[in-house]
Amino acid sequence: MPARPSSAATDAAPDADTATTDPLLASFAPVVAPDTRILILGSLPGTASLAIRQYYGHPRNAFWRLVGDVIGVDLYAMDYDARLANLLQHRIGLWDVIAQARRIGSLDSEIRDHSGNDLLTLIARLPALETIAFNGGTAGKIGIKALGTKAQDYRVVVLPSSSPAHAALGYEDKRARWLAALR
Repeated sequence: MPARPSSAATDAAPDADTATTDPLLASFAPVVAPDTRILILGSLPGTASLAIRQYYGHPRNAFWRLVGDVIGVDLYAMDYDARLANLLQHRIGLWDVIAQARRIGSLDSEIRDHSGNDLLTLIARLPALETIAFNGGTAGKIGIKALGTKAQDYRVVVLPSSSPAHAALGYEDKRARWLAALR
């Protein structure tokens, strides 16, 4: 298949060729509780995550190690259900800013024709929410726009992406920034 030029996720509109070849992908349900204090929002699960139906399912994605370092628990060593239970116990929720999109592969730069999750309805159901953290620049760009003026009601941070594709920062640099932002 010939390569096609990338465009920014928020400016993308499908053309006749890509709309029929890019699969339509959907994000997962939010993982939150009424006492969620920190909400971490990604963009859209990657191929490995979608295949196993788990947030941050790619074994090289540093998300579970990074959040585990923030809360002082080895989340990476746990099974998926235990990871989610520990997040909720530590009042951390998960979701994605994108509800559906077309994309081949896992890169955010390949996201096309996306529709957003209803972030405003979700945060309205979280009375203890203090911090909204975006896992990566794409999630931040789309999510902050979706929040609009409601963003000023929360502490909003854009974290360096936990994805292995974001190699501009090594693990220790990402870890330092996640710890500073979320502790």
